[in-house]
Amino acid sequence: MASQIKFGTDGWRGVIADDFTFENVRRVSNAIAAYVHQYEDPKKGILIAYDTRFGSRRFAEISAEVIAATGINVQIAKEITPTPALSYAVKNMGAAGGVMITSSHNPFNWNGVKYKAGYGGSATPGIIQIIESKLDDAPIKGNGGKVVEADFNAAYIQVLKDFVDIDLIAKCNFKFCIDVMYGAGRGMIAGIFAERGIKHIEIRNEINPLFPGINPEPILPHVKALQEAVVANHCDAGLVTDGDADRIGAVAEDGSFVDAHKCYAVLLEWLLKRKTWPGVVTRAFNTTRMLDRIAKKYNRELIEHGIGFKYVADIVLSGREVLIGGEESGGIGIPRHLPERDGTLNALLIANVMAEEGKTLGQLVQALQDEYGPHYYGRRDLRLTEEVKQSALQRSAAKPASIGRYKVLSMADLDGYKFFLDAPTNGNGAEAWVLVRGSGTEPLLRVYCEASSPELVNEILDAAVEFVHAKA
Repeated sequence: MASQIKFGTDGWRGVIADDFTFENVRRVSNAIAAYVHQYEDPKKGILIAYDTRFGSRRFAEISAEVIAATGINVQIAKEITPTPALSYAVKNMGAAGGVMITSSHNPFNWNGVKYKAGYGGSATPGIIQIIESKLDDAPIKGNGGKVVEADFNAAYIQVLKDFVDIDLIAKCNFKFCIDVMYGAGRGMIAGIFAERGIKHIEIRNEINPLFPGINPEPILPHVKALQEAVVANHCDAGLVTDGDADRIGAVAEDGSFVDAHKCYAVLLEWLLKRKTWPGVVTRAFNTTRMLDRIAKKYNRELIEHGIGFKYVADIVLSGREVLIGGEESGGIGIPRHLPERDGTLNALLIANVMAEEGKTLGQLVQALQDEYGPHYYGRRDLRLTEEVKQSALQRSAAKPASIGRYKVLSMADLDGYKFFLDAPTNGNGAEAWVLVRGSGTEPLLRVYCEASSPELVNEILDAAVEFVHAKA
C-alpha cells in the first residue's frame, strides 16, 4: 500500500529513505504534471531546482524524468538554487510552474517538494488540494519532453541588486556578518557585497548536508554561531537565511537575536515611512501585533490570515494590492518583487534600512520598542504522542478559563487556538496572547506567545506547556 503523502503549509516533506523516497517523489511529480496538463499550459514547461540537502540533485533529476515523460519540457537548475530564485525564474520565464526539492528549515534527515505556481509564489490551498487528489493517478503517457540545464541564479541576483539601494549600503560603512546555515543562500549576499566593497564576512557557507549541530532555521539556538561571529568581528548586524533561503533572521551588534517579528516590523515601518508604496499589510495568525500598531499609525489596512505564506499568495491573487505579507517563521514577502517570501531580499533590505536611517540593527529595534511599546515573543516546539497532542487540542477548543495565573479574556481559532490573557502590559506594551497549534509539516505541537516582557513570555509559555501535558 502506498504511504500517505500530505502537503503542509508549504509543500510535502518527509524523512529521507523512510517516506521521502524516489517512489514517492515520482508520485508527487506525476501529480504535479497531471495538474499542469489539466489546469495550466503544459507547453510553457516546468522549472526544477534543489538545495544543499542530501540527495537533492538526484531527487530533482527523478522529478524531471517523470514530468518530462508526460510530454512537458523541463529546465533543471545547473547548480544549487534558493527557493526564491526558482520562484522568480518561474514568473520571469513564463513557466507553467516550478518544483523545488528542499525541506527548508527541517532537520538534516528530511527533504521535501515545494510546488511554485506560474505567478512565482507558493501554490494556493486550492492548487495543493488538486495536486493531492492526483497522487494515486496512473502515470501520464505523453511524447517525451526535453530536460535541459539552466541557470536560475544570475537573473535573480540582478533583480535583487535592482530592488535594493546597494549604492547607499556601500556608502554607510557598516559591517555585516552573513550566515547561510550551510544552505542554498551561499554566496548570494556575500557576492553582491564583495562586488561593491561592502564590509562583510560569511559563515557556515560550505556544503554540508548534515547541518552539523543545527537545524537550518534562523532562530535560537541555531543562530548561536552567528551571535558569536557578530561580536567577535565587531559587526553592525548579522543577517541569516534558512536552508533554502526564503526565511530571514538577524542578530544585533551586541549579539542579541532579532527574531522575524522584529525584522518584519523594521521593514514595515521603513516601507510605510520611506517608500509609501500602496497596498494592504498582511500577517499570519501567529505574528506580532506590533505590526497592527505600525499599520494603524500610517492608516494602512492590515489583514490577518492563516499560517503559511500560501495565504498571502491567495490574497494577492484575489486582486488585492499587498504591500508586504509575512509569518512568524521568517517568511516575509513584498509582492511587487514576488508573491513569495525571500530571505535574501529581506536581509539586503534590512541593510538598506540601516544605511538609510544611519542606525545599527539594535538601534532600529529599540526605536520600535520605544515608539510602539515593548513586544517580546517566544515559541516552544513540543514532540508529543498523538494522544497527548489531540487531548491538548480538544481542551484548547473548549476554551480554558485560564492559562497559569492569567484569566483567558477571549479566544480566536483562525488557525489553532489563540488565548488573549489579562497579563500586565507594562504601560503600552504588548497585550499578552498564547497560541496552541499543531504543525502542518512536522509531528509537533507548537506553543507561541507574545507579551510585554521576556520574563512574562517565559512564564506564560511554561504555563501553556503545563496545560498541554495536563490530563483531560
